[in-house]
Amino acid sequence: MIGTRMAGCAAACLTPGRPERSAARDAALDCIAPVAGQAGWTIATLRTVAGPDADLLFPGGAVDLVEAWFDRIDRDMIEVARDLDEPRLSRRVRAVILLRLEQIAPDRAAFRRALAVLLTPGRGHILARTLARSVDAIWEAAGDHAQGAAWYTKRATLAAIYVQVLLFWLARGDDMAAVAAFLDRRLARVARFGRMKQRLSGRTA
Repeated sequence: MIGTRMAGCAAACLTPGRPERSAARDAALDCIAPVAGQAGWTIATLRTVAGPDADLLFPGGAVDLVEAWFDRIDRDMIEVARDLDEPRLSRRVRAVILLRLEQIAPDRAAFRRALAVLLTPGRGHILARTLARSVDAIWEAAGDHAQGAAWYTKRATLAAIYVQVLLFWLARGDDMAAVAAFLDRRLARVARFGRMKQRLSGRTA
């Protein structure tokens, strides 16, 4: 139920803008992320760990704070993925997703609570653009250069896969081998569908 809603949100918002970025905001996010899993993504927590005026950096409150943190994760992922050495695009996408999850593993509780903030009724559009931005960042980190219809199709397809894997990781992230196997099954299913579609359309797989 939640996975379907999240995937639908991401697919519906494939060209999102981005939140404000600054060194001061990043520093505040670095302060709150390690404690948000227990203390929550609240302005009170932010003031406690990042200073009494830190709330001025996030005028949109907790939602602004969470969206900025997800954007920070996207940027960090793109930077780290520059060192990937994998010639095939599909394998790079797989590697980037696993790299992303491994990066945020220490903050899994914070990630769960951040996601809960965006799943609150009335915030669907923010959830949509946040997930869409993450999916786009995964393709960017993997080195995808698709344009036109292929750009949208790839992102809509990956949105569904990423949400499924993300929910699996939130439940069983302590077993990354199981997460990787789950991701492989999702990717294999899409590949099989693609080959079937090619055969039905008369093209060679």
